[in-house]
Amino acid sequence: MRTTTNRGLQPNVLGTFDTIVMAVAGSAPAYSLAATTAVLFGAVGLAGPAALLYCAIPMLGIVLAYARLGRIDVNAGAGYSWVGRTLHPFLGFLSGWALVFAATVFMVAGSLPAGTLTLSLISPGLADSTPLAAAVGAGWFLMMLLVVLGGARLTVRAQLVMSGVEMLILLGFVLAAVAHRGRATAFDWSWFALDRFHGPEGFAAGALIAAFYYWGWDVTSNLSEETRDSRRTAGLAALVGVGFVFLLFEAFTVAVNVLLTADEIRDAGPNVLAVLGQEIWPGVGGKLLVVAVLLSTVATLETTLLQVTRSLFAMGRDRTLPSALGLVHRRWNTPWVAIAAVGGAALLMFCAAAAAGSVQRILSDAVAAIGLQIAFYYGLAGIAAVVAYKAVLFRSARNLILGGLWPLLGSAFMLWAFVESLGELSTTAVIIGLGGLLLGVVPLLVYWRKGSDYYRPARLDAVRALEAAEGSAPATRPRTGTRDKSYATDF
Repeated sequence: MRTTTNRGLQPNVLGTFDTIVMAVAGSAPAYSLAATTAVLFGAVGLAGPAALLYCAIPMLGIVLAYARLGRIDVNAGAGYSWVGRTLHPFLGFLSGWALVFAATVFMVAGSLPAGTLTLSLISPGLADSTPLAAAVGAGWFLMMLLVVLGGARLTVRAQLVMSGVEMLILLGFVLAAVAHRGRATAFDWSWFALDRFHGPEGFAAGALIAAFYYWGWDVTSNLSEETRDSRRTAGLAALVGVGFVFLLFEAFTVAVNVLLTADEIRDAGPNVLAVLGQEIWPGVGGKLLVVAVLLSTVATLETTLLQVTRSLFAMGRDRTLPSALGLVHRRWNTPWVAIAAVGGAALLMFCAAAAAGSVQRILSDAVAAIGLQIAFYYGLAGIAAVVAYKAVLFRSARNLILGGLWPLLGSAFMLWAFVESLGELSTTAVIIGLGGLLLGVVPLLVYWRKGSDYYRPARLDAVRALEAAEGSAPATRPRTGTRDKSYATDF
């Protein structure tokens, strides 16, 4: 079984609880709700709960695919390695590139709301200035860049504080929304029905936006080289994280449908949670939810930075991108060149965003473009899991369903949403989404011609990998007589 924990990143820093926190923070509950609820409502109206539900089912298939692939190949590149070793190295590279590109675009899509929210807490009038929001958002981004540069332990400490406060606020408002008496619309179970969508195109558009809600849980796989017992932990944490945020997303989307009118949702845009907070708790509620969204935004900037820098580290290590990206800082055990590269690229995009127009328009196009990238690399990972485990799928019904049919359903759903939504997206979103993928062909061809070993992979086969693991595993765990001194906690 291939493992790469001895190639520079610090192993055993994260435990089970830490990794679950990372999975939840990666999906960014408060940020996703604030940035995307109005976009989802614009696409599917009151069928937002249905879009989230019917996207969650195939998304769990992708989570299962990641969990199974992570058992047989521990790699910071995750899908980049798995797809390359099962389907084709070209597809594997494009899978990794899609994550890198999506995460880099998200640096702006995530930082701009952080800037706007910070300004709104100081003076609501300042929040309307896109250049000022870009400048403040860039400040938050640089702060998280330094935290990620400082190492995994510092990153975990910061994440536990930010996500802990965010979850307390969100759970408090879920309870308050249930107890609230005023309503704009009566609750209707048809909001969860498939027939609420206007044809396959409308369903695909909603599914692509819903995929953006959930995106980020796979940071657990990119952190696998730094996680204790990662073959079990990364998959478990992703499953728990997706289940938890699904419940939060549904609760708040239903609350928005019930408590706010259609005009209020459209006019609020990325401030929809603040408007919801004011409705539930006038005077204070809006400010509290703004704080939750700000914390969520900053927290998910951190996890996204972890994802993209670990992916770049793996690609640099394999020499499918400049090898300098695979360098690790001697003191902090972090891929400092990859972190600096992402920082430079994102700051250039901040300059472009400052002159691009309204924050809401930038968010709408960015969410759709990122959704295309997500659907692409998640879809490939689902197929990779089926191919890697093909020899054991028919050994039991459990293997067939959890290891074959469900990941295949997830993959088919993601790739269908990718193709079907192309006709529904704005020209800008399509150019960013497809153009970003095509841009990756350039380094792919350059480093393929240079003869990187990545393009001559050892095939990933579950039977051989699991047999090798059983043959090399000790009969009992040796007693060291010392306590694990890593910061990470565990169950």
